[in-house]
Amino acid sequence: MGYQKPKGTADILPGEVEKWQYVETVARKVFKRYDIHEVRTPMFEHIEVITRGVGDTTDIVTKEMYDFQDKGGRHITLRPENTAPLVRSYVENKLFGPEHQNPFKAFYIGPMFRYERAQFGRFRQFHQIGIEMIGSANPAIDVEGILSALDFYRELGVTHTKLVINSLGTRECRMEYRQALIDYLEPQFDELSGDSQRRLHTNPLRVLDSKDEKDKVIVENAPSILDYLDEYSAKFFEEVKELLDAVDVDYVVDHRMVRGLDYYNHTVFEIMSNAPGYNGKITTICAGGRYDGLVKEFEGPDSHDAAFGYALGLERAIISMEAEGVALPTTPGVDVYVVGLGEKTNIETLKLIQKVREAGYTAERDYSNRKAKAQFKTASKLNAKVALTIGDDELEREVVRMKNMDTGVEEEVKLSDLYADFKGIVGENIPKNCKCKNKK
Repeated sequence: MGYQKPKGTADILPGEVEKWQYVETVARKVFKRYDIHEVRTPMFEHIEVITRGVGDTTDIVTKEMYDFQDKGGRHITLRPENTAPLVRSYVENKLFGPEHQNPFKAFYIGPMFRYERAQFGRFRQFHQIGIEMIGSANPAIDVEGILSALDFYRELGVTHTKLVINSLGTRECRMEYRQALIDYLEPQFDELSGDSQRRLHTNPLRVLDSKDEKDKVIVENAPSILDYLDEYSAKFFEEVKELLDAVDVDYVVDHRMVRGLDYYNHTVFEIMSNAPGYNGKITTICAGGRYDGLVKEFEGPDSHDAAFGYALGLERAIISMEAEGVALPTTPGVDVYVVGLGEKTNIETLKLIQKVREAGYTAERDYSNRKAKAQFKTASKLNAKVALTIGDDELEREVVRMKNMDTGVEEEVKLSDLYADFKGIVGENIPKNCKCKNKK
């Protein structure tokens, strides 16, 4: 069968990559409004960065990481998520100093790696867009973060969304709730799924997130974490809700919603889609929350230990757009196609096409010395606005034939004039955002 890409990966080809570029452009535009700046961390980290940040009992660490010993004997892992690496970078580069933005607001776009069962919308190399806001305990940061995600989807044209929020409280009340949950689940241990049995004493909150139908029935009557919030956590959550109400954002509180990573506390949220193309299924397309304490775990300053962030799947953003019937960009056409007829025209064809590119236009040509009909067929297929034709006769007379592919009008232009004022002569025939059908 020949060489094939690894399972759980995808080649992003012309015609498809334009969709990715569009989504990334929208993200950058939205984040600029919120004064969030791009940070690019390495695609691999020392494994301690992930285990310390994400938690060594999480599925990511125990089952899903691509980790290995490098040639220097260092234990390295491809990054499975980007919050821990970004916090590591924040502390290592002392981005909490007075000369830096506070709170520090960063976004990232890039590939992550997890060894998990490949399926629709889930890959082993997948791509995330995410933000991290580090250094403020103000609940307004939580709401601004959520608003940036909602704005991003709105800008994409994804409107079938639902915001779900919850609070996990402080680590102390989370630990108290953790024990209450274990006490509730232990008598039903034999009825739980294998995954939930394994998680019960290591990461019991993940049982609430189980997709197993029997587990879902069992956790229906589980105690609510909201009943275990201390005074500070309850007040914090009420402020988050008040702020969302103040900016007219609809939301649902789900006391069973948890996050799969150990660093989360206080506000957690998910944005879900029930777009028509998902056939009635509810799909999480963005998730995140507050993670106070993680900066301190990386030996950062206590004064900047509060943080909030989220991640969304780039693949799922595109799937969501398609599920809602949003028009997506495709491979763009070219502005000018240079038709060179005969081997003697090869040099002049090269000079012409480079002149087109120097003028700022997109250009293509034939490289196989094909007949005129075949070349014009290609020009039409590429949605070229203008065709410039030069053959042996034109070369001898030092002229070029210029054809407007929309109107079909053709005229002869001196090569010297064309080189002297390309934009003035050809530019009139290259309308911006042309949506016309080419005429052959």
